[in-house]
Order: sequence, then structure tokens, then C-alpha cells
Amino acid sequence: MASSGLIVGLDIGTTKICAVVGEVTGDGLVEIKGIGLSESTGLRKGMVVNIEQTVQAIRSAIQEAELMAGCEIHSVYVGIAGNHILSLNSHGVIAVKGNEIDKQDVDRAIDAARAIAIPADREVLHILPQEYIVDNQRGIVDPLGMAGVRLEVRVHIVTGATTSAKNIYSSCNRSDLDVDGMSLECLASARAVLSPEERELGVALVDLGGGTSDVAIFVNNAIKHTAVLAMGGQNVTNDIAFVLRTPVAEAEKIKTRYGCAMTDLVQSDEQIMVPSVGGVIPRRVERKVLAEICEARMDEILTRVDQILTDSGYSDRLGAGVVLTGGSALLEGCKDLAEQIFRKAVRIGYPSNVGGLKDLVNHPKYATAVGLLREAYALVPQTNTANKPIVDENEPGFLARIVAIMKGWFSDIK
Repeated sequence: MASSGLIVGLDIGTTKICAVVGEVTGDGLVEIKGIGLSESTGLRKGMVVNIEQTVQAIRSAIQEAELMAGCEIHSVYVGIAGNHILSLNSHGVIAVKGNEIDKQDVDRAIDAARAIAIPADREVLHILPQEYIVDNQRGIVDPLGMAGVRLEVRVHIVTGATTSAKNIYSSCNRSDLDVDGMSLECLASARAVLSPEERELGVALVDLGGGTSDVAIFVNNAIKHTAVLAMGGQNVTNDIAFVLRTPVAEAEKIKTRYGCAMTDLVQSDEQIMVPSVGGVIPRRVERKVLAEICEARMDEILTRVDQILTDSGYSDRLGAGVVLTGGSALLEGCKDLAEQIFRKAVRIGYPSNVGGLKDLVNHPKYATAVGLLREAYALVPQTNTANKPIVDENEPGFLARIVAIMKGWFSDIK
């Protein structure tokens, strides 16, 4: 890690791109130093479809974060999502070479578990140990130093399309950023909003983003299942724009200000003003009509998520219920509708254990970006061995760019 101790999480989403600069302490507290936010127009359903637009949005978010944090950002830890994400559970077995299990034995067991056929157009994003088994003794979290002759490991493997990952790397590189690591977005969100007790008891995290809804299931403090549904808040916005014949940008504002996921929560006499397309005078519409549009789409999304929970086989083991996060989780009535559909306790997940400029990220839509900081903190000591600075607090951004240009001039003269 750099001497400054600052790291950067970059959430490249379908509707927004968010860069968060912070410092993670040993006790897991995230000190927020700066945040940058820009509108995302180059992605669809979590995947890059226009690199130039994505690059511009990344640069805008990074510049805003640099100004607020007073630093120069060189590299980031990014999130990835999209319906190309696939996951599976695997199992590996080895014979222990010595009298005690060492790091090499653990690595060999994980390698045995990952020895599965993966198509050439996919790559492994995560290999997450669920539990170790030593001589048929189950439920072991860390087998190092234990005596045994047979070591087994159960792992959760997350894979993604190679092209999608490369497009994210390319977008960051064209933005003059190095990528220190990549994480599945729902795993990052889980780090930000879930408590250790929920992970142990059994919980499903549902990240309701703009283009996708990501699901992560934890039982006995281990990841058991992940899935990505290619539907999110943007589907609600598009429905509003189509039915009410209003621009998409206005539909998003209407959804945020007046939207409700349950018609029973709306008074029958409430009305809202809806801008029209083509310069037509705005008109009054009953808010109940808006609620019917929102409820229909949110019901479909949450019903599909419930099917994911059922198909995973862990639906009956979610003692802590379901945690909703992401920007769409704050839609009025969303929590109540989710409780009806899931038939479980539901709460809204906010980033926890946050300090510094915590008021700026005290919103479910920042859960992924804050979680990426914790993911980066766990990864940096392993990957940043060259002590390459992630951010440089000692060099003002403008001056740094001028110095770089002048260096280029002198190199050309030579």
C-alpha cells in the first residue's frame, strides 16, 4: 500500500459511475476522503457497449474525486456485473504431504477444486473457499497447522465473459488508470452492508442497481450462491417514460420523487405534474397510476429474485432474512413489497462502519463503491508488492499534469 494509505473503489454501473477515495483501518473502518459521481451512458445491463462514453464518464468521476480528496489517482479497484456472470460450487481433495497442513497444501486443494472445464470465452473472477474438511472433520475455517492426512475444500467459483472484463480494463486504461483488481459487485456490496451475525445466521443480499439486480447468499459465514438478474431500476424508469409519454430523464426524476412500489400506500386524490415530449404542455396524472407502473415492474423483479433464492436451495436457511441495497431499494414501498414476495424479514442496507465524509455515502446506491474499498484493502498487500502508489496526496493534480507535459517535451528533445 502507498505511504498515503489511500485506495480507490470505482463502481462502473449502468446508470452511474462512482469513484470513492478512502482509507481502510485495521478494524474495518472506512474513512471517506472524497467521492466523484457521473452519469453513465456507455453501459447496458452492466456491460460496456460504448467505450468512449464510458471513458468520459470515468474521467469525470475520477476528476471530481481527486478534487474533493486533494490527491492524484493512479489506479482503482473496480466492480463487474452483468447477466454474463455465472457461478458454481466445486470440491477439491488432496493428500497432505507432511505432518501438518501448510500453505502449500491449502493452495493445492484449491487448485484441485478449480480444475473444472471452463469455456475459452470465460475467465475465473473469484475462487471463494466455503469450508475445509480435514479427515472428515467438517466446518473448518482455517486448516493451517492442523494435523491430518486428507484435506478437502469446498469453494464457490465466479466466472464472467472474458470480453466484458477486457472492456472494463480497456475503459480504465484509456482513462489513464491501472486496475489493481476486479470484484463481483454484489460481493463488494455485501462487505459494505452485511454484519458478521447475518452472514453466520444466513442472509441474502439483493443489490437493486440501475441495469441489474445482483444476489449473494451467505450461510455459516460463507458465500453459497451468487447470481445476476439483468433487470433493475432502469426498467422501471423506461416503463414510466413509455406509459406516461415523458422523456426518460424526466421519468427518472418522477420515479425518484413520487414513485411507489405499492399502490395501497398512495392516496387516491394525489396528483403529480408530468412533462410531455415535443413541447406539449405538462399535464396532471394521478400518482396512483405511477404507483401501478412501479409496482408491476418491481413485483416482476422481486419475484424473479425470489425464484433465484428458491432455485439455490438455501431459501429455507436464511435466518437473517433479506437485505436490500442499491439505489432502487429506497423506492417507497419496496421493502414492504419485498416482504410480501420473499415471506421473510427484509431491511434496507446502508454502508456501515464508515467515517470521514460519511454523510456523502450514507445511501444504498454507494454500497458497492464503499465495499470495493474493503475488497481493495484485502487485496492490496498481495498485489501492490512494488509499493506503487494508488493515489498521491503530495502532488496537486493540476501541477502534476503540467510536470508530466514538460517531461514529455524534454524527452522529445533528447
